[in-house]
Amino acid sequence: MAEEKTNAEVEATTEATQQAVETPQQDPKEFLENFNWEKYEQGIERVDDSKLKEFEELVAENFVDTADEEVVEGKVVYITDREAIIDINAKSEGVISLNEFRYNPGLKVGDKVEVLIDIREDKSGQLVLSHRKARTIMAWDRVNAAHDKEEIVSGFVKCRTKGGMIVDVFGIEAFLPGSQIDVKPIRDYDQYVNKTMEFKVVKINHEFKNVVVSHKALIEADIEEQKKEIISQLEKGQVLEGVVKNITSYGVFIDLGGVDGLVHITDLSWSRINHPNEVVELDQKLNVVILDFDENKSRIQLGLKQLEKHPWEALSDEIKIGDKVKGKVVVIADYGAFIEVVEGVEGLIHVSEMSWSTHLRSAQDFVKVGDEVEAVVLTLDREDRKMSLGIKQLTPDPWTDITTKYPVGSKHKGIVRNFTNFGVFVELEEGIDGLIYISDLSWTKKIKHPSEFTNVGDTLEIEVLELDVDGRKLSLGHKQTTENPWDKYETEFALGTVHTATISDVVDKGATIEFNEDITAFIPQRHLEKEDGKKLGKGDEAEFKIIEFNKDFKRVVASHTAIFREEEQRNVKAAVKRQAASADEAKPTLGDANDALQALKDKMEADSKKK
Repeated sequence: MAEEKTNAEVEATTEATQQAVETPQQDPKEFLENFNWEKYEQGIERVDDSKLKEFEELVAENFVDTADEEVVEGKVVYITDREAIIDINAKSEGVISLNEFRYNPGLKVGDKVEVLIDIREDKSGQLVLSHRKARTIMAWDRVNAAHDKEEIVSGFVKCRTKGGMIVDVFGIEAFLPGSQIDVKPIRDYDQYVNKTMEFKVVKINHEFKNVVVSHKALIEADIEEQKKEIISQLEKGQVLEGVVKNITSYGVFIDLGGVDGLVHITDLSWSRINHPNEVVELDQKLNVVILDFDENKSRIQLGLKQLEKHPWEALSDEIKIGDKVKGKVVVIADYGAFIEVVEGVEGLIHVSEMSWSTHLRSAQDFVKVGDEVEAVVLTLDREDRKMSLGIKQLTPDPWTDITTKYPVGSKHKGIVRNFTNFGVFVELEEGIDGLIYISDLSWTKKIKHPSEFTNVGDTLEIEVLELDVDGRKLSLGHKQTTENPWDKYETEFALGTVHTATISDVVDKGATIEFNEDITAFIPQRHLEKEDGKKLGKGDEAEFKIIEFNKDFKRVVASHTAIFREEEQRNVKAAVKRQAASADEAKPTLGDANDALQALKDKMEADSKKK
């Protein structure tokens, strides 16, 4: 029955009838409206078999079987706020939600799109289509073809993810790594979300259905062409415009349009800078000059400061030697400080020009970085671009009236500044130093090194011994500020005087005794003998006779033996005198006298042998 025919059959019959009866000039729609279906069904209207066959071929070629799940191409005929109306040459037009076209915000009437019949008729009899499903079916074929042929594809950036972005390519969610977005580092990923961009498929994992795309690859291809063209035209001294691509502690990388060049930190500014970010910032456009490049032109050295006139060339001609200038301390070294007089022009203040003192110290003792200082121009060489400055010249030279301040014989106080093996350097005032020889430190102490007597920073009483104005030398003495105790010791310990003391030490050649804190006397080995023939030892107390006293060399020699030996000699002399007196009284004969003397002599020799 006619009611039981499918829609496709009805439409096919209608079209066949139309083809059979219409004239070439007749409008098919007009024919269908006027066609008598009742007569046709009753067999009154006959259609030629050839016309029916032709009708069937046209239907197979142009009309869609809505029962099939094949992907077909449709045409956008109308767009509403929420949906797109698609004509697929079926009984009715289909609808697709605009959400399925988010990747293509430029969709318009007349565009052709791939669709899949989702629902043949919904509850309202509407044909429901799916563009997303159609794209999914066709996507893998397209992605593989694009990868194999290295074609450029269009994709919609859906959202951010860890390490990159998710991109809709042909309905497949592909991964765009952050490093593949652009040739320069990306700091704001969100700026790419909801944008349609072109990509290149760089990797496909069929097992896990993963696709990786790159936008950077497209840029690099264009840049490579630009790079070849730029490199071929590079010349030293050429000025190019570039963009700051990266900033490091040692310099700035400039993108010259596909070719990177480096501006070293020393070529950024004529002035000293601590870091390149003091001069430039990321993404800044600026002009640079080509200073040098290697044979392959792969390493390009650029300059920024060279585009400006050298500060030395702009230095005022009025500045000359002897002038006072002001500047800021920019660098400090042990040997001096660099002062920036004007931007890009520096002068060196050597540490020896910071103070009149001959005792050199570190420049950090006088100035620090950032200080504003005044100085005098000492030398100026405009050709070599060098300038030396001095600070001490701002104050009078203390040696100008040295003879008035520090005449020979005058006494003063000074600060110990330094030691040497032979003496001590003492500063009387800033710029006035003198030397105390080690022999002039003490009247009595034997000093091997000055550190045994004093410390750096100590204050010492001094007396000016010698003054050399031309040589800027002062000879000082410390012991001269006190009386020489050896003057009184010369009387107290005169030759022949006897003193009681204890032996403090015994050495190979003798022993030592200390009469007081200043005088230590030496006892030779043979002078340690006691009257009984034994020798004195360490800790023994006895009387000692001074047998040598030298004030200049501070040498004192004493003897214990000399005391009783002299007593014996006195006894002999006394005996001789008594014998002589007795002889005179008795008036003995000459022979008697000789006998008496001989007997005394024999006795003395016998006593001597016993000892």
